[in-house]
Amino acid sequence: MNSDQELIQNRSAKDILLFLLPSLLGVFLLMTPLVIEGQSTVMVSVIANFLRQQVSNFIPIYYLVLFIITFSTIIALIYRFSKPTWLESNRLLKEVADISPLWLLVRVTGCVLAWLVAFGRIWGMPEIIWSPDTGGLILFNLINGLFIIFLVAAFILPFLTEFGLLEYVGVFLTPFMRPIFNLPGRSAVDCVASWIGDGTIGVTLTNKQYEEGYYNAREAAVISTTFSAVSITFCLVVVENINMMDKFGFFYLTTIVAGIACALIVPRIWPLSGKANTYYLGKSQDIGEDIPVGYSKHQWAMELAIKKARTNGNPVQYLKSALKTVLGLWLSVIPSIMAIGTLVLIVSQTTPIFEWLGFPFRPILQLLQVPLADQAASTMVIGFADMVVPSIMAAAIANPMTQFIIACISIVQLIYMSETGAVILGSNLPVSFTEIFIIFIERTLISLPIIVLMAHLIF
Repeated sequence: MNSDQELIQNRSAKDILLFLLPSLLGVFLLMTPLVIEGQSTVMVSVIANFLRQQVSNFIPIYYLVLFIITFSTIIALIYRFSKPTWLESNRLLKEVADISPLWLLVRVTGCVLAWLVAFGRIWGMPEIIWSPDTGGLILFNLINGLFIIFLVAAFILPFLTEFGLLEYVGVFLTPFMRPIFNLPGRSAVDCVASWIGDGTIGVTLTNKQYEEGYYNAREAAVISTTFSAVSITFCLVVVENINMMDKFGFFYLTTIVAGIACALIVPRIWPLSGKANTYYLGKSQDIGEDIPVGYSKHQWAMELAIKKARTNGNPVQYLKSALKTVLGLWLSVIPSIMAIGTLVLIVSQTTPIFEWLGFPFRPILQLLQVPLADQAASTMVIGFADMVVPSIMAAAIANPMTQFIIACISIVQLIYMSETGAVILGSNLPVSFTEIFIIFIERTLISLPIIVLMAHLIF
């Protein structure tokens, strides 16, 4: 018997429980659908809503957000012009503060906009800045929720990522994910976490895996723009907007079919196809895809999982990792969301640019025999600003088939700048704003004929 086989037989019950209990807890909290008071949800959302309510009882959350954004901007400016010892010696603060001039401009813009949105009505600022459809939507709705979601996710995500679940699942899913999507098997967990929970959770998980060397640049870019799917809960909101809850089953089936088509095609064309197989800071991890001789899949999966769990089973290390994650998200991502999300929404509200961008879709929609194609065309690109807007606009279009198509497209387009896109840009994921927009258009063009075909089957 070789030493590896002995190691399998000598596993203790404690080793197995160290892997199983945190992993199962993570699956329950992040990935198990629940029905509470008639609403479909996941436990992480329940916890986040509870905390949000408790915090709001003491202080408006946007006050905390203003502090976070201002602090983040100040330390970035200090580091840019003086690089004091106290910043240089603190690894986390240095990572947050040491940013390029472009991202420093983004952060300063986010800080200025946050204060103008928070107090713009009192200060007599133009309504377009603090309106509930622009800056107000970002600060008081989106970031107000993400602030707590990031906190909760930072302490719950390690149950999925640090105790061996991804290693275990990856061994079984690699034979499926590699040939079809050219991705590690562990990436399937990102998709499920997004699909059941929230797209921003999937992006956060992907970014963490990329920073730690489990994904290379190409894999991280593909997963964050292709597999960080829209949650079921959000799909319900979109279907409710067009008053088609009776067709939800067919609606969701349509988005799945179109989404799989995009996942097969988009990573194989530019810009995702041009991403290098390089690792963040040059650091890569062995994810154990090759099963050694003498191991069954289950044995090798358990070996990897328990090794990971042993490495991360220290409660102090867990707390430090969680705190680092949440502070990184608060200090780096939130200011970017404030700046990018607000500016894109202001542009969408004050200029006809998205309507112009929708012009090329008119002949395509007419060719596909979509009723009221002229009205539908203007909704094709507006989803880049915010995903819920197309379904709201669709509600005013007097044709159920067109409403259905627009609602499905808004889900499959996946990337929108008021949330997922801004989170991607605020992270270390190797995707630029231009690339995000191109991927958005590619997903629209690929999924549109499929969605229209499905719509013709029921209308």
